[in-house]
Amino acid sequence: MKAIVQPAVQEPAQYTDVETPAIGPGDVLVQIKTAALNHRDVFVQQGLYPKMKLPVIMGSDGAGVVVETGEDVDPAWKHQEVIVNPALDWGPNPHFYGPDFRILGMPDNGTFAEYLKIDARYLHPKPAHLSFEQAAALPLTGLTAWRALMTRARLQTNPSGQPERVLITGIGGGAALMALQIAKAAGADVWVTSGSAEKLQRARELGATGGVIYRDADWAKTLLAQTGGHKGGFFNVIIDSAAGPGFAKLIDVAAPGGRIVFYGGTTGNITDVMPSKVFFKQLNIHGTTMGTEPEFADMVRFFEEKKVVPVVDEVFPLAETERALRKMEAGKQFGKLVLRVS
Repeated sequence: MKAIVQPAVQEPAQYTDVETPAIGPGDVLVQIKTAALNHRDVFVQQGLYPKMKLPVIMGSDGAGVVVETGEDVDPAWKHQEVIVNPALDWGPNPHFYGPDFRILGMPDNGTFAEYLKIDARYLHPKPAHLSFEQAAALPLTGLTAWRALMTRARLQTNPSGQPERVLITGIGGGAALMALQIAKAAGADVWVTSGSAEKLQRARELGATGGVIYRDADWAKTLLAQTGGHKGGFFNVIIDSAAGPGFAKLIDVAAPGGRIVFYGGTTGNITDVMPSKVFFKQLNIHGTTMGTEPEFADMVRFFEEKKVVPVVDEVFPLAETERALRKMEAGKQFGKLVLRVS
């Protein structure tokens, strides 16, 4: 079968022939129709994870059709259109993953291939309202955004009955866009930040009330002025992927009792935070990554019920994965980059 193999750190991804995997008890073989990129794939290329295991077939997100079922697997799965949960072996504690937790696509062979062997427990029927391209965009970033918003931030209606106010930073990336779409579908009032005026406008078209350019030194003051907030803050929930020195301004715009959840650190270590601003405002600051199997099921159900459609930026043939990875690395996309496999 054809697959995208990462041979070694800092090497280009290779489009090559590999052996089709043989399934065992509890497994299924999925013919992958589409797969989607995540920043994780670039980080695997760069060797930024502990205990790197290369070579490996890349890819965490995938959608396809089950073509074989192993022993102890319900044969009704055969011929079903499915998406794959890439969060493997979370463990029994819903608050924190166990020692066997890993993400599909390294160390386990991933979805950038014509066929994927996977334990049947990680299959979910493809939402009927989504194309294969849209469905492939859902798993990793959808799960990340869902846990951040619904489990860690506990997005809800204010006691006053008003929608909660949500700020999502760095709009344009997959998880940030998923968070915007989930929050809007849940009835929140959503604002965003971006480095691009074009991306701000596209976020408004998806339902964001407004936003600001985070490259502006006074973006926090501008945002509070736009929202009608004041020095006490405005946002009940803030979802962030950057951390870094700018995190201190998130504390400024958070409402008293607000919840800040971050799932990345693309701008480095958090600095210049005044502890008094955190404890006097009774803020809750949470880290998060990926999510549990029940959270994945809840996320898929929500997308089905609300008919939410993930944003796809561009679709590439599998053979052009390296070009897609370079676009991902440059951060030029608005939405998910998808591979058409078969």
